[in-house]
This record gives sequence, C-alpha cells and structure tokens, in this order.
Amino acid sequence: MESAVLSRLKEIPVIVVGICLASASLAAERKIAKSDLPAAVAKTAAQQSAGATVTGYSKGTEDGKLEYEVQTTFNGHSKDVTIAPEGKLIETEEQVSLGDLPANVKAALQSKAGKGKITKVESLTKNGALVAYEARVVTAGKHSEVQVGPNGQALAHEE
Repeated sequence: MESAVLSRLKEIPVIVVGICLASASLAAERKIAKSDLPAAVAKTAAQQSAGATVTGYSKGTEDGKLEYEVQTTFNGHSKDVTIAPEGKLIETEEQVSLGDLPANVKAALQSKAGKGKITKVESLTKNGALVAYEARVVTAGKHSEVQVGPNGQALAHEE
C-alpha cells in the first residue's frame, strides 16, 4: 500500500508541470481591443492594414518579449502582422495560393507534407525580407505545419 502511495506522489510534479505549461501557452497570446494598442503599435497597424479588413488584435510574448498581432483579410487572403511595442514591424504572415508559388517551393512543401493535404500556405517576412514559406498540412485528421526557405531549401531552424 505504501509503495502505491509513494508511486502516486511521484506523479504530482509531472501533473503540476503539465498544468503550468498549459496555462503558460494559454496566457502567451490573448485577444485585445484596438483601443488597447499603444500609440506606436496602432500607427503601424493602421499602415499595415490599409485597404484590408481587420479581423482581430492580440498581444502575447515570444521569446520573453511582448508583441502585438493584427489579423487582417485582404481580397479573401489572410495577412497577420506582428509588431513590437515601439511600433517596429517584426513579421508578416501572408496567405499565398499554392499555385502561385515558384515550382521549387511548391515541390519542396509537397515533399515535406508527404501524404498530407496542404490546406493553407503563408509567406513569412521578417525585417522586410522573405525568410520562409509555411504550409498547414492535414494528415489522417491531424494538423501540422511544414516550412521551407524562400527558394524551397531546407531551413536550419523553424522561422
């Protein structure tokens, strides 16, 4: 009996860590109102969303740094921009059609997707430079993402 109790007590730290990680991921990004944006962020958001429909705002942390995100749609495609608190544009994720990609990029994404179905492709731009293409993939009901570089090459790390 005592060993069963001790065995169960050893599980508690694992459970606590799991709860903490789940809470941290939920707190990492939260929806906010436009009025909650700092002035510098609101200015960049307005510039980046000109001509688009804003579908939402959020704020969260990435690598311990506060970031704001503006979700938009333009001509039926999504475009999300990430902005630093001082108003600097960090990243743009813009939906692109699989058919509009260069052949080598399309082939590389399809190769990485394997037997999965590509459901959405986005270009990732950081500091004004295209750094990757990201595809959302559904394989046997499970969702995942794959990335390749701007020329279809493998990436040293995920963007």
